[in-house]
Amino acid sequence: MITPDNRPLALVTGASSGIGYELARQFAQNGFDLVVAAEDERLLEAARALEDLGAAVSAVRADLAHYEGVEELHLRATASGRPLDAVAINAGVGVGGDFARETDFDAELKLIKLNVVSSVHLAKRVLPAMVEKGRGRVLFTSSIAGTMPGPFHAVYAASKAFLYSFAESIREELKDTGVTVTALLPGPTDTDFFRRAGMQDTKVGSADKDDPAEVARQGYAALMSGDDHVVAGSKKNLAQNLAGKVLPETAKARLTRRMTEPGGD
Repeated sequence: MITPDNRPLALVTGASSGIGYELARQFAQNGFDLVVAAEDERLLEAARALEDLGAAVSAVRADLAHYEGVEELHLRATASGRPLDAVAINAGVGVGGDFARETDFDAELKLIKLNVVSSVHLAKRVLPAMVEKGRGRVLFTSSIAGTMPGPFHAVYAASKAFLYSFAESIREELKDTGVTVTALLPGPTDTDFFRRAGMQDTKVGSADKDDPAEVARQGYAALMSGDDHVVAGSKKNLAQNLAGKVLPETAKARLTRRMTEPGGD
């Protein structure tokens, strides 16, 4: 359990694997203690590995797709009385497939609850205390997918577009408070995402992917620098982001379709 001392405290959601776990590693390696959260049982193993890096770690298994899960996480993260110096709102899930003819409606509603609703909910809980003390850092894991239309993962891409806009919006609101907000925009990353989203048979699902440790390193650096956002991973993600700023939406949708259409591998 976390014990009070002079070390800063960070909260990371979706921390059992992938980018979330690597973000937690970044915090631990840079002198933070941690509250880590995820729904699955791998969280406890991840917490032990993070403790080996010298961090005091509190692990909270909670389903953040439900209101009660976010409330429980916030309660336990603040129970010690220590302020949260940084929060990485990273938990998310994808759903791949044809929206009108294939995908599961309940799965998409859960996606919205986890990716969007829980992110707003947790931000609403942690930001007032940061503003009151005049310092703090919040990182939202968006995606390069949030910068363009997302055929065959339409609800996921829209959820990440929401997070990008939300992060930039509240960052501007908080510009004179000492609290910074950063959006992390990774491209395709070597995590369990594509299997869980049912997108393994797509071109993007079968292509080479970025190292989640490098994505997290870039995200952590941007957070600590107070940057508004960072397009993380390989240079192709930067190129895709730049193209997205000049191409019309219909063209971007066609380009994305080539990467995300089932059977495209």
